[in-house]
Amino acid sequence: MTEATWGDGALSPDIDWTMSAALENVPRGGEELAEVASLAGVVRAWLDLDPAHQAAATLTPERPITIGGAALETLHGDAIAALAERLPG
Repeated sequence: MTEATWGDGALSPDIDWTMSAALENVPRGGEELAEVASLAGVVRAWLDLDPAHQAAATLTPERPITIGGAALETLHGDAIAALAERLPG
C-alpha cells in the first residue's frame, strides 16, 4: 500500500482534478465495473463507498500524480483517502 504525504509544493505539485481517471474494483449495479470520470468525480465516488469497497478500490489517473515526490500511476486505500482530503470545494 502506498502512503501519501503532502508537504513541499515541489514534491507534490498541483493536482489536475479535471484529468480522466478510472475507479476499479467497485460495485456498479450488481457487477464490479470501472467508473471513468474526472479525477475529482472518481474520488467523490470513492468517498461514497463502504469501507470494504474503499479498501478494495483501485484509482488509475490519466497520468501519474506526484505525491511526496513519488509519481503514482495507481492509488489504493490511504493514498486515495489522502487525495480525497485535497479535493477542491
